[in-house]
Amino acid sequence: MNDLLTERLNQILPKLVSDELLSGSGLGNEIAFHIFDYPPEEELRVRDHIRFLLNHIPQRKPGLRVKHINLFDFVLEYLKSRNLLNRAVQLQQEKGNEALTKALAGPLHENKLAAVFAEVVHPNHHDLVLISGVGSVWPLLRSHTLLNNLHPVMGRTPLVLFYPGRYDGQSLRLFGKLQQTNYYRAFKLIP
Repeated sequence: MNDLLTERLNQILPKLVSDELLSGSGLGNEIAFHIFDYPPEEELRVRDHIRFLLNHIPQRKPGLRVKHINLFDFVLEYLKSRNLLNRAVQLQQEKGNEALTKALAGPLHENKLAAVFAEVVHPNHHDLVLISGVGSVWPLLRSHTLLNNLHPVMGRTPLVLFYPGRYDGQSLRLFGKLQQTNYYRAFKLIP
């Protein structure tokens, strides 16, 4: 395939292992958060490419400590650890998605999850963090509020969020359709 997404995907690996991204240079002391946005219908292609990246980063930059977090899996594990997963599934079956979202608003509040995220990721022990699964975990978790709460816990460790929607440097639009959410503290990984 020789389309725009393929061209952009092919630019990710060199960017991720670049000294510029890993050191945060050129960011003017900004937070080293980056977003790779893509058409939501290309989710499976992007998932495959993330696997490719995780296999090839060590070849390109031996010793680089990379942590990948799938937010959906992260939330499931968190709910299991709190003995809430089975009850959440039962609630969703009996009362629907709206009741589930409301019931999990407290346990899945982004402040709480940011602390748990830091415990799982150990940003000080990694050189780069990749996040996927944004679309799968919606509407239980909103990526822009999670990112805002991750700023204090990530320190200088670069974070790359793979985002199924549009990011124009000022706002996020999940799936390219949902209402825009202002978020301007990340850089587009690949324009």
